[in-house]
Amino acid sequence: MNVLVTGATGYIGGRLVPRLLEDGHRVRVLVRDRRRIEGRAWAGAVEVAEGDLADPGTLPRAFHGVEGAYYLVHSMYDTRDFARRDRALAINFAEAAAGVPRVVYLGGLLPHAADVSEHLRSRAEVGQILRERANATELRAGPIIGSGSASFEMVRYLTERIPAMIAPRWILNDVQPVAVRDVLSYLLLALERAPGGVVEIGADRLTFRDMMQGYAGVRGLRRAIVPVPVLAPRLASLWVGFVTPIPNRLATPLVMGVVHPVVADTERARALFPEVEPIPYAQAVELALERVAEQEVPTRWSGALGSQPSYQLQDWEGTLREVRSVHVDAPPEAVFRTFSGLGGERGWLVWNWAWRLRGVMDRAVGGPGLRRGRRDPDRLLPGEALDFWRVEESDPPRLLRLRAEMRVPGKAWLEWVTYPEDGGTRLVQTAIFAPKGLSGFLYWYASFPAHKVIFSGMVAEVARRAEAGGGPSPPR
Repeated sequence: MNVLVTGATGYIGGRLVPRLLEDGHRVRVLVRDRRRIEGRAWAGAVEVAEGDLADPGTLPRAFHGVEGAYYLVHSMYDTRDFARRDRALAINFAEAAAGVPRVVYLGGLLPHAADVSEHLRSRAEVGQILRERANATELRAGPIIGSGSASFEMVRYLTERIPAMIAPRWILNDVQPVAVRDVLSYLLLALERAPGGVVEIGADRLTFRDMMQGYAGVRGLRRAIVPVPVLAPRLASLWVGFVTPIPNRLATPLVMGVVHPVVADTERARALFPEVEPIPYAQAVELALERVAEQEVPTRWSGALGSQPSYQLQDWEGTLREVRSVHVDAPPEAVFRTFSGLGGERGWLVWNWAWRLRGVMDRAVGGPGLRRGRRDPDRLLPGEALDFWRVEESDPPRLLRLRAEMRVPGKAWLEWVTYPEDGGTRLVQTAIFAPKGLSGFLYWYASFPAHKVIFSGMVAEVARRAEAGGGPSPPR
């Protein structure tokens, strides 16, 4: 079957594409920039259609000849206009997919309450648009549990880091998590069935406290969790953002999604997809931890850009640059391997305490800080998160460019370029900043003394380690 996947660079989409290929489907992915899929194992096996759901004129070619299409796009971040944007994107998709026999959308379970969170209402609205305007099956899932998923990471970090906690009363609400492998099974099977309307999926019914205690049980931890008669979802979101790698803008919709009981009526799922027997929550946790331990995490929650702007480096007037260059007695491959292995558990080679302090400061003002880490200790893919950076471009062994997502008064990049030179490599490291207003210029020049020390030390250490043949230091 000819299948189009939107959201192929996201957490679910990045895992669904290889499964579709394994099942023999011909897969086309819709991306705003084809570089977003470079480096993925399946990149050469798919057809790439460059386009933007926000621009209807770019969509007809992507949908030409398509027999099935997946809509895996939604704005999880807590921004002011996410609902309006999601509505517009869904309408554009539905109109372009009007003649497609099967459309599959992954949405979220809705609680039976009057004050449903705006994010859950928006996801339901998207599903309604797709069902009314296209031949859609809407799968509704609760917290998805798998290596790298936002829900799993939230439970994992809260449970690992806090041996005893007082928690708001909503942790006693029922929720219905589902393993990511079961979500993928439902998505694949939905492509083979006639449009089925709304289908709710899930496994065990647990409270959020049960989810944390269940994780603790798998890890052999003892945890005391005491609920108190307060709700305070906004305060809880800030706490999640402080304790876990998940930024406040994502923690807010995650927490608001469980302040009411959220359970599935799985009768239709059992009738339409009898092949799927959802695995228990504890088993899903065990599998996720195995993947993390084996460093086999194909996608992470932080890999998707969502509706955030994808800035491209340009030669703007007023762009400020710090360029450092050094000859390295090692081949470009060894040099690239060294600087592309930075971040995450390994740190940043020099002045790591200063990097950690900068991460704490960024978290304090609502940025991602350093806790997002990296998906894989040795390999970077365009578009994925690396601490408080985003991989804008990766072209081994020639180029790696990171774009800053920390809170700064402007836009910032850190770039490494290699050139063969006299039997070795010329390494050029450039820090780039496009200031916004006077505050941007003041920030840059105030930071220059620290940058001079840190970035000079970094390029020298990259060269030294590459020449030693050891690459970056092992994870701490």
